[in-house]
Amino acid sequence: MSAPEILFRREGRIGLATLNRPAALNALNRAMCADYHRQLLDWSLDPEVEAVVLEGAGERAFCAGGDVVQLHRFGREGHPDWEDFFRTEYRMNQAIAACRKPHVALIDGITMGGGVGLSIHGRFRVATERTLFAMPETGIGLIPDVGGTHALAHLPGETGTWLALTGARLGGAECKAAGIATHYVRADEIAVLKERLAHSHEPVAAVLETFDSDPGPDRLTPLRDAIDFHFGHDAVEDILASLDEGDAWAQEQAATIRRMSPTSVKLSLHGVRAARGRSLEDALRLEFRMVSAIKRGHDFFEGVRAMLIDKDRAPRWQPATLDGVDIAPYLAEPPWGDLDFV
Repeated sequence: MSAPEILFRREGRIGLATLNRPAALNALNRAMCADYHRQLLDWSLDPEVEAVVLEGAGERAFCAGGDVVQLHRFGREGHPDWEDFFRTEYRMNQAIAACRKPHVALIDGITMGGGVGLSIHGRFRVATERTLFAMPETGIGLIPDVGGTHALAHLPGETGTWLALTGARLGGAECKAAGIATHYVRADEIAVLKERLAHSHEPVAAVLETFDSDPGPDRLTPLRDAIDFHFGHDAVEDILASLDEGDAWAQEQAATIRRMSPTSVKLSLHGVRAARGRSLEDALRLEFRMVSAIKRGHDFFEGVRAMLIDKDRAPRWQPATLDGVDIAPYLAEPPWGDLDFV
């Protein structure tokens, strides 16, 4: 019998959930999302559970995202499991944000895509020196979803816009500087932290504060002025024009954006801008519209083929340039209806 893909147990006063697909970098599938949502609701109502702690099995990843190769197959076959997966995952993301108990995500290792959705909406996010954070979806013809447009829109300045368009990767120190992580703890102290969270009589926030440490200098802070200057425009074309006139770093960002799916880049900027001042639920509904339309498009299937299946790293986007992109069809209600949270 194969091991469960997500494990649940009580440890003292906490409910501890472990994503248990280490060979797949703890990538999410629909069953895992549904199971975690259901368990989260149970723990929220359990008076003996004071906090929920979520971790990933193994040392490489918290969660590297959704199982996009599986989604590629669902979409190619026109299977309703495509929209069912996103509907289930997004409802889980909303439940994490609405959780009445402190939600502590131990983002030790790779934290991308769906792993961001599992962590960033909760009250506490603990990074380590092994944390590798990114929303790299524009490189595979997708968008920074799982409520990512909302989370990125509320990072300082234009940090979220930069992350959404380029898929830039951040370490633990950068996550702390950006507010993605609420705390920074050395990886070799995580086991003791979990024990204290489970058995201490101190409030959860006080325990986390005790373990919080200085990650040292980060690479993000020196870039903030340039990020805010170049990425403050509301059209991708204007962002690229600004970057093209900048220094070597700026021109490197422009080159990166031009390698991404033009459709995904435009959709991602629209999503981040639309999420400002709006609720997480509003952002998830818009993301659901976008990914529903992406199922009927070209770029996601081409991006996954090029980057994850054939691995030739030479996707042929359609349309190939920004001026050929019309995002209007991606903003309409899908045939299977809008996302709801009931």
